[in-house]
Amino acid sequence: MTLDLATLASRLDELEREQVALRKALVAVETARALAEQERDEYKRRYLELMERFRKLERGMVGPKSERLPDGKQLALELISLALEERDKAALDDLLDESEEAAAEVKAHRRRKPTGRKPIPEHLPRVTIEVVPEEVQREGLDAFVKIGEEVTEVLERRAASVVVARVVKLKFKRKDSNHEAAEIVIGATPELPIERGLAGPGLLADTLVKRWQDHLPLHRLEDIYAREGVELARSTMCGWHQRLAELAEPLIAAMRADAFAAPFLCTDATGVLVQAKEKCRRGHFWVLVAPGKHVLFEYSRKHDNDAVDHLLAGYEGYLVADAHVVYEHLYARGDIVKANCWAHARRYFHKSLATDPERARIALGYIGGLFRVEKAIADAPRRKRERIRQKHSKPLCERFFSWCDAEWTSGRLLEDTPIHDGVRYARNQREGLQRFLADGRLPIHNNVSERELRRQAVGRKNWLFVGSDDGARANATFTSLLASCRMLGIEPWAYLRDLLCLLPRWSAHRILELAPVAWDQTLAAPETQALLAANPYRTLTLREP
Repeated sequence: MTLDLATLASRLDELEREQVALRKALVAVETARALAEQERDEYKRRYLELMERFRKLERGMVGPKSERLPDGKQLALELISLALEERDKAALDDLLDESEEAAAEVKAHRRRKPTGRKPIPEHLPRVTIEVVPEEVQREGLDAFVKIGEEVTEVLERRAASVVVARVVKLKFKRKDSNHEAAEIVIGATPELPIERGLAGPGLLADTLVKRWQDHLPLHRLEDIYAREGVELARSTMCGWHQRLAELAEPLIAAMRADAFAAPFLCTDATGVLVQAKEKCRRGHFWVLVAPGKHVLFEYSRKHDNDAVDHLLAGYEGYLVADAHVVYEHLYARGDIVKANCWAHARRYFHKSLATDPERARIALGYIGGLFRVEKAIADAPRRKRERIRQKHSKPLCERFFSWCDAEWTSGRLLEDTPIHDGVRYARNQREGLQRFLADGRLPIHNNVSERELRRQAVGRKNWLFVGSDDGARANATFTSLLASCRMLGIEPWAYLRDLLCLLPRWSAHRILELAPVAWDQTLAAPETQALLAANPYRTLTLREP
């Protein structure tokens, strides 16, 4: 076999060129890998840096407004949709245009918010101040004829005051009776909410409203009443509130039973510190909201399955809640049906705006479309809400979850980042998030519970901790009544004053009539008016005509 040296040399040169090309390709691959790793590390560093900033902002450690994040309000859909692909954007715009046209059929004509100075309420007492011109004062009324007057009204405030109701029970005996066996009659002692107590219903209601509506701790209440000339120890007021909480327990139980008859309940929880000898321990306030009827607070020492079982014992229906694991065992039994909150899902993607704005805006575009439809049909009846949701919200949900599935399977999501957590949350809670599509009574979010929990969040910034478990239960009792009054537009002080006048002698079988949800009708009843008119303490606290 003859060896062709020229061919061999040519082949060696070709192999060397291939080797050089392979080395260059390998270097390019390594360079690309290094750049990818560098970008990944930079992304993760940026994410961790932003998360640390978020934590500091939440703790209030960073003050300048320039460093604060947006307040979490829904971004304008027009701006969000700019980040969508043209195909998705066009489809989304078509769906939203159709939803707006359909919603226009049921959208109520909302009254415009009045502008300018509001009129002074007619029920406030009036004091007349007559202003006589200087000329009339100098020359006298005989030189002038009054032809009219101009009237202006100015709001003023008198100093608040505590009054003493001096109860004098007169004694009598019959004139024609024997002196030794004379029959003596004496007026009955007016009934008080706390038997043989020092405070009347008006003062008790004032302490309750200031403590749990205005969030004033007891030591501040001491100072306030001291300025009004009366020394009230915080221990005295604390004792009053414990006694009154026991008096109101049957009413809270009746409100709870009535709330459980609602088709759905909204719930959430928040932590609270409880005073202890060496170090404050943790407790928890839960809220149950039957929208339009009741707001109920409850206290538990732990945030676990047993606390949830006690909170919802006997309830059957929809539960609008977050995706916390403590609720999962309830859904397994079948008595309670899960309905998740789209506001919680939206929160994940809103946090992703700083680290992954493109994908975050796409998700927020779909979710914003759902909220836009809900805003348009807020006043529609149940069946129309269901019809419009099926026609317009359901396609948005399907497209959103299809996008989530595609992103999840693409492998482009970096673990432990907000966008990864948001997509995972949405996919895991898909069934609960779509529950609202089938029942027009269900809300799309659980914001009503979070709004009510703000009452406790604001309160604990003032009183810092509750003194005991019993104190926390008293807190929950009166916070339930005050929050229900707020939801139904009832003035809290007058309600609690009249409630404390009626509770001691009200029939236990009709106790629900005293709840805020039934208060207007109960107050208008002749029987109620007669009972209130017979209470001298209540009459004493009425506003002057």
